Amino acid sequence: MQDPHLGRLIHRKTNEYGDLIAVRYKEGDAWQELTYRAFGGKIDALARSLIAYGVNEGDMVGIFSENRPEWAITDFATLSVRAVSVPIYATNTAQQAEYIVSDARLGIVFVGDQNQYDKIKSFSGTHEHLRYIVAFDSTVKLRDDDSLYFSDLLKRGGDDSYKEIMEQRLNAGSPDDVATIIYTSGTTGDPKGVMLTHANFCHQIDAVDANFNVGPKDRSLCFLPLSHAYERAWSYVVFKNGAQNNYLADPKRIIEYMQDVRPTAMVSVPRLYEKIYSTVFDRLEKASPFRKKLFKWAVVIGSDYRYAVRNNEAGVVLSAKHWLADRLVLGKIRDIVGGPKNFFSAGGAALSKDIEEFFFAAGLLVCEGYGLTESSPMITYNCPSAFKFGTVGKPVPLCEVKIGENGEILARGPNIMKGYYNKPEDTAATIVDGWLKTGDVGIIDEDGFVKITDRIKDLIITSGGKNIAPQRIETLVGRDHYIEQIEAIGDGRKYVSALIVPAFAALETYARDQGIAFASREELVQKQEIIDFYRKRIEDQSGELAGYEKIKAFTLLPNEFTQEGGELTPTMKIKRKVVVEKYRDIIDAMYAHD
Repeated sequence: MQDPHLGRLIHRKTNEYGDLIAVRYKEGDAWQELTYRAFGGKIDALARSLIAYGVNEGDMVGIFSENRPEWAITDFATLSVRAVSVPIYATNTAQQAEYIVSDARLGIVFVGDQNQYDKIKSFSGTHEHLRYIVAFDSTVKLRDDDSLYFSDLLKRGGDDSYKEIMEQRLNAGSPDDVATIIYTSGTTGDPKGVMLTHANFCHQIDAVDANFNVGPKDRSLCFLPLSHAYERAWSYVVFKNGAQNNYLADPKRIIEYMQDVRPTAMVSVPRLYEKIYSTVFDRLEKASPFRKKLFKWAVVIGSDYRYAVRNNEAGVVLSAKHWLADRLVLGKIRDIVGGPKNFFSAGGAALSKDIEEFFFAAGLLVCEGYGLTESSPMITYNCPSAFKFGTVGKPVPLCEVKIGENGEILARGPNIMKGYYNKPEDTAATIVDGWLKTGDVGIIDEDGFVKITDRIKDLIITSGGKNIAPQRIETLVGRDHYIEQIEAIGDGRKYVSALIVPAFAALETYARDQGIAFASREELVQKQEIIDFYRKRIEDQSGELAGYEKIKAFTLLPNEFTQEGGELTPTMKIKRKVVVEKYRDIIDAMYAHD
C-alpha cells in the first residue's frame, strides 16, 4: 500500500466510492443504510468534535460497545486526529472495563447502551483522567455533566472551526503511529495491551488483497466483536475495497441475519460452522433412509466435483451428477448460510477437517487461517488459490514463519505488534530477535502449509509421561452435534477425561423421541441411557485418536460454560484453569478408582 495510514485510507475511499452503500444496520425491524459519502461525513464531523473536546495527538479514546456503525465512525475519527482507539469488549464486567480505563488512562469513552454506561459510571468518579462518557444510544439515561449523546457530540463538529487542525493531524500521521491498543482477554492474569500500528493493519489489508477478490459487489456480515483484531482488520478490508458492511449487534441471531443479508464474504470463528454442521446432521438423523442415502450421495458428488474443478478435470458425467446433487441437496445447504459465497474465513480456534470438507462439497470454501492479536492478527491463511484442509494455510505475504526448538511457532514480519503497552519486560520476552513467540506448537509440512497441534501451556502430560494435545481431542470429539462444549482433562492424571456440555436442544429432542422422561437438565444428564448414548458417540468420533488420547471417563454438565460464570473469555475460549478449579470435585470423582 502506497500510503499505509488508516485515517487517510478511509478519507480516500469515502470519496472514491461516494454513493455506494458502506454500512447497513437495523433500527427495530427496518434496515437503515449509509453511503460511503455519508459515512465519511460523519467521520469528519466526529473528528472535528474530538478536537473540540480536547482530544490531542496520542490520546486514548475508549470504545465500549457492541458492533454498530458508530463503532467504526468513532474508530476512524479517532485515527484521523492521530489519537489511539482502545476497544473494550461489550460484554466486559465493570471491573474488567475499569482495568482498561485505568491502564490506558482513557480521557473519553464511547458506550453503546445503558448497561455499558452504568458500568463506566460505577467507577468514573475515581479516575480524574476520564473526562467524558459518550452514549451511542439516545435512550441511555445520562447522569452528570461528564455525559453526552453521540448525536450531540456530532453536532459540535458540524461547522468547519476545527477542519484545518484535523487536516494537519491527518496529513502528519505516520504509518508507525499506534492505531490501537487491544487488551488481550487472556485465560489467566491481567490482560496486556497490544499496540498495533497503522502499518500493521495496512499489511493485513494488502495480504488479503493479494489472494482474495473483495470488491464493491461484496456484502459482509459484521458480527464478531470489533474489539477483536480479527473482525476489526477484516472491516478495514471491506471499506478499503468498497464493499458493504452489515452490522449485527446480537451474535445469537447470526443464522437469521445470514439468510436476510445473504453475505458473500465474511469472517467467523469455527463455532458458527460447527453449529451449521450440527443443524444439518441433526435434521438428517430424523430423515427417512432414502433421504439419508440421497444426502450422503450428494455430498460425495459435491466433493468429487469441487476437486475435479480445482484440477480442471470435471467431465460431462460428473458435471451432470453435480447439477442434480446441487438442485436436490447442496443448494439447500447454501441457503442455510444465505446463498453462494465468495469465501468464508475461519480463525480463532481449530476447525475440524470433516467440517471443512463438508462445506467445500456444498460449494462453500472455508479458508481457515491462524494468528494472534499480537500479529494484527493474521500469520497464515488458506486462500482460494492455495488451500489444504486440516491446516491453517501458508504464511501471509511478507511474513516469515519457522518452528523453534521446542516446536513453538515463531513469526516475523510487518504484521508483528509494536509491543505491549507499559510492559517492556513482557514485550522483550514475547518478541526475541524480531521473532514473535506465539505460544502455539505446530509443524510446517512439505508443501509449506502450517498445522497447529496445541498451545504450549495447554499440553497435557499424563502421570505416565505421555504428551497429549487437548485441542485435537476437543476438535474431533466436539464435532458431534450432540456436544456444545468440551474440555479434555488429564494433566498429571493416569488417563484423559472430559467435561462435556451437551447440545441440549438436540439432546432433549432425542430424549423425548426415545421416551426418556426427565424434569430438568440435571436429571437428564444423569440418566444412564443418556450417559451410554454419549459414550457411544464419543467412541464413534475418536477413531483418529491413539489409545492414550482417548477419553476414558466423562461427565455431562447441566449448565454451559459462560463469561458470566467466569469459564469463558470474551472471545469465547474456555479458561482451562478456571474450569479445572471450579469442577475439581467432579474431576476428582472421575479418577476415584485409579
